[in-house]
Amino acid sequence: MPSAIVSACLLGVRCRYDGGTCADRALMDRLMREGCCVVPVCPEQLGGLPTPRAPAEITRGDGASVLEGEARVVNADGADVTQEHVRGAREVLALAKSLGCGSAWLKEKSPACGVTAIKRGNQTCPGMGVAAALLRSSGIEVFGVDPR
Repeated sequence: MPSAIVSACLLGVRCRYDGGTCADRALMDRLMREGCCVVPVCPEQLGGLPTPRAPAEITRGDGASVLEGEARVVNADGADVTQEHVRGAREVLALAKSLGCGSAWLKEKSPACGVTAIKRGNQTCPGMGVAAALLRSSGIEVFGVDPR
C-alpha cells in the first residue's frame, strides 16, 4: 500500500495558524480510492509552533532560500520563526523516510507547505514553502492542493 504525507489541515485537523481547517473532501476521497496510507502532518506544529499562532511569511525568495540560510520566516508580530519552520520540515522528511512515503500532498500558499505558491503580504507569489522544498530536494514527489 502506498504511503503519502498530507497536510493535516487538508484532512480536517484544526492546525492552521488561525486554529481552523481547510478540509478537502475530494483529496480525501481520491487518496482513499487509491488505497493510500495517509500520514497527516503539520510542519509548523512539528517545529514547535502553537495553534493558533500569528501568520508567518518568508521574507524573500522561498523555502529553498530559507534552507540555504538566505531568507527568514517572520510572523505578523515580527518574531523570527525560521528555526521552527526548518525543524518542522526536517521532522516531516524524517517521517516520510521512515514510513516510505514517496509523495506529499501539501496546502498551497503556506510558508511551510506551499508547492507552487506562497503568500507574502497580501500577494500570492511563486515559490515553495520550507517543508515542500526540503521534501522535493530529497526526492519526494510533492503536489500542491488549494481548496477553495
